[in-house]
Amino acid sequence: MLITKLTYQCCTTFPPDERFGLTLQMRRAAVSIPSNIAEGAGRGSVKGFSQFLSIATSSAYELETQFLLAAEFGYIDETRLQTAVSELVELHKMIYGFQKSLQPEN
Repeated sequence: MLITKLTYQCCTTFPPDERFGLTLQMRRAAVSIPSNIAEGAGRGSVKGFSQFLSIATSSAYELETQFLLAAEFGYIDETRLQTAVSELVELHKMIYGFQKSLQPEN
């Protein structure tokens, strides 16, 4: 949820003409991450949960790309970019570790 909050805060500084462009895409991707984790948790099966964790991971990668684009366009500074990327890298690690813990041992 932290990355979602960070995304919303960053998007407030974007130009108004990005309201239906990058701002909307970033906010959707950011909200998708915790939403898919929550939905997967409610599925009642490890396979279903793992699938939704994969979707959350994909949304996190999508959001990382969008943060890089925002920096490239000059909408956010290097400090905000590095903060967001660091949080996303940590999120990737947590989701990956969680997915691994759900898999049965061989």
